[in-house]
Amino acid sequence: MEYTRLGTSGLRVSRIALGCMSFGDPATRLTWSLDDDAAEPVFRRAVELGITFWDTANIYGLGTSEEIVGRALRKYTRRDDIVLATKLWAPMHQGPGGSGLSRRAVMEQIDASLRRLDTDYVDLYQIHRFDPRTPVEETMEALHDVVKAGKVRYIGASSMWAWQFATMQHTAQFHGWTRFVSMQDQYSLLHREEEREMFGLLAHQGVGSIPWSPLSGGLVTRPWGERSTPRAAVNRTVDPQDRPIFLDADRAIVDAVQEIARNRGVPMAQVAMAWVLKNPVVSAPIVGATKPHHLADAAAALDLTLAREEVDSLEAPYTPREPTFF
Repeated sequence: MEYTRLGTSGLRVSRIALGCMSFGDPATRLTWSLDDDAAEPVFRRAVELGITFWDTANIYGLGTSEEIVGRALRKYTRRDDIVLATKLWAPMHQGPGGSGLSRRAVMEQIDASLRRLDTDYVDLYQIHRFDPRTPVEETMEALHDVVKAGKVRYIGASSMWAWQFATMQHTAQFHGWTRFVSMQDQYSLLHREEEREMFGLLAHQGVGSIPWSPLSGGLVTRPWGERSTPRAAVNRTVDPQDRPIFLDADRAIVDAVQEIARNRGVPMAQVAMAWVLKNPVVSAPIVGATKPHHLADAAAALDLTLAREEVDSLEAPYTPREPTFF
């Protein structure tokens, strides 16, 4: 495993992150979620591979993902060896502190996450989305306060427009508050809109990208049209505005991944992940593993260097699309 700093911060993370959205009580929301027993091989493989960056959220499994991650921390590794990340914003209950980024929500949700994770602090606390109903100053000061209280070490953001992120960063800097060190954005061969504005902003401000869905929900890991896995069978095909998430033109990209993988004698996932990892702004793609080999394939991509002509064949068919922030 390789390790890097998250942006220009001092936080050292593994270059592959374990995404924990797949863990939780299947009865809460997602039928393909893995409970403690089913998740055990994935956690063990992460530890064996040296994947020390684990990312979850309060909303995953309605809190049950955090509970499973907390138990895994005690069972398979040591808290001091793991960079633990979680998030807030999504609705956890109907009360005034149950959702969003108000001071009430920040203070309530960090304490709830710490209880579920059974830890005194999280290394990276992220806002899951932008909250247009709360003043930016209120959110950034509240996040600064939980850092100063020792409950959080660093803060990060996820999935928003570049101008929104810039506004929040400027507000924190102006007041002398804690600034974001990471952006968890959607980035893959099939979703490259972050290259337009966000990545330039992150590079300028020394913020690391930790992409979610770097394998497009598995779409670039299997031949075009194959949806044989339980998760693939229920993956969204349109966003909340009924706009298509994937385009017919994406088939040419998936076909290019398949051809390179065949020629290289490696899984398609390695090729697609190697492409994401080559971007200098990317610190650690988040792999939502449901099987141990998902992590092994991602780790192997660190040793795969794509030739210029291979990169060209992967990038040339890309068709621009609207970003999806659901």
